[in-house]
Amino acid sequence: MNWLEHLKFYVQKLTDWMVNENWSDSVQLPMEERESFARRKQALHERNAVLVNNNVEAQVLRHSVLNDTRQVDYVLHFSNLIRHGFDFYVEEWIQQRRAVFKEDILISDQLLNPEGKHKEKVKIERETDPPEPRKHNYDRLAAVRYAERWWNTYNPAYKSFDVDCTNYISQCLHAGGGIPMAHHGTRSKGWWFKYHDWSYSWTVANAMRWYLSGSKSSLQAREKSSASQLMPGDVICYDFDGDGHWQHTTIVVAKDSSGEPLVNAHSTDSRMRYWRYEDSTAYTPKIKYKFFHIS
Repeated sequence: MNWLEHLKFYVQKLTDWMVNENWSDSVQLPMEERESFARRKQALHERNAVLVNNNVEAQVLRHSVLNDTRQVDYVLHFSNLIRHGFDFYVEEWIQQRRAVFKEDILISDQLLNPEGKHKEKVKIERETDPPEPRKHNYDRLAAVRYAERWWNTYNPAYKSFDVDCTNYISQCLHAGGGIPMAHHGTRSKGWWFKYHDWSYSWTVANAMRWYLSGSKSSLQAREKSSASQLMPGDVICYDFDGDGHWQHTTIVVAKDSSGEPLVNAHSTDSRMRYWRYEDSTAYTPKIKYKFFHIS
């Protein structure tokens, strides 16, 4: 087989692993990915959810050759039809991967857009100004529509980032219409974006988490004690290691038949994903969550 046929064969193996945990190819998935797929199946079982059908589509983005080694960057688009109670929904996520072939034989494969691999320890300044008068209510439907429109691509009106999760959530919140930007001219203060400049709270997961806890400007939130108390348009923050440095942000777009949130996110672009993220390669038993109801 040539390298492209090997890649197609490998994608089929990924599909088999997702459904049956039946992996027999000589090239092994990294352990963290094998564990994430196993946790995905366990989480479905614990929720009394059933994977009815699944599909994986692959697209080669680029490839280059150096001597006898070929590097291939490609995308996998996973789609799962899930039944939970009497409801059905489609969960999707997209992986960007890099495969290396030597003499047309696959020798390695790695995930390029994992969640939670970046910890930016930026500081934000608390606002001392009184709350701005509210002229509009937060339009949750508009925020969710935006989250659905851009879950697997990037709005050209904004800069995109290698770690884009919080930038995407900020855009969703801003699309809610009732939340204008709070511009202070310094990145450590306010919540704002210009194409060549932006606040930390707009783009950095750790900064957004702390901004939501104490904002007195246009973007305000109330912390909730459980995910089930959230509504579509609300936000969940993730500290995968439980060490106080928040690494990921998602937006609630729907709720399952038990009233638990389903979320959209960037980085590993995801749609209608169960909020606990037990299937993430970044997941650890020490994970912590913060649940924010946007005021």
